[in-house]
Amino acid sequence: MSVDTSTELFQGYVDALLNGGDFARFFTDDVVWTTVDTGERITGRQAVADHITALHTRIFDARPEVRAMGAAGDHAFFEADFVGTHTGRFGDLDPTGARVRVPYCVVYDLTGGGISALRFHLSIATLVGQLQAGPGTSAG
Repeated sequence: MSVDTSTELFQGYVDALLNGGDFARFFTDDVVWTTVDTGERITGRQAVADHITALHTRIFDARPEVRAMGAAGDHAFFEADFVGTHTGRFGDLDPTGARVRVPYCVVYDLTGGGISALRFHLSIATLVGQLQAGPGTSAG
């Protein structure tokens, strides 16, 4: 892919993601999400979109605070802090009300048909540690 095409595709996705738009339309039908820290894999446009939505609206009331992003050729990246409040079940943990702030990065594979893979890099141990600390702590 040309740099211009990659940038246009990725910027459209990020704009939709951050502004409540239909970000799933930028995924290929067989897009794959991988949580690198755990090896969890989710496949398919709707399943990946549902997972991202759940992380931001059902499991947490959260938003990304963007640090950096870019796209070139067949790849893109998004670096941010995951900032929010734990409001739903996460793994074995019931909602704690804890505030979290955890840095993360997503690396994307881009094709002519859209985003075909997302590799989510976040320390689950750091996230769980902040959840277990409870609502009385400040995550920043």
